[in-house]
Amino acid sequence: MSELAKQQCVPCRGGVPPLTGQDLAALQGKLGGDWNVVEEHHLERVYKFDDFRQALDFTVRVGEMAEEQDHHPDLYLTWGRVKITIWTHKIDGLTESDFVFAAKADALLAPV
Repeated sequence: MSELAKQQCVPCRGGVPPLTGQDLAALQGKLGGDWNVVEEHHLERVYKFDDFRQALDFTVRVGEMAEEQDHHPDLYLTWGRVKITIWTHKIDGLTESDFVFAAKADALLAPV
């Protein structure tokens, strides 16, 4: 499990600027290459699975984790694919918690 995945998402109360530039690049480097920072606004990743059931099971695990972390991504489920898009709505941009959530989602790929 990555260093980021061991952290907890911290609710954003607003009043802080979204991350940009080198701060985003540093956190993305901790995630690995499968996550994309899109327009310095949100994170996005597509996970691929062998069938619908595996994709659905992963989606449910991500949803349960989102409730535990009180940090809720956009989830798109289709046959053999799950796309996660995440950002902090309160500031309309990215915070460290978004990267923590992404790392935790990656950790859910391990067999349960």
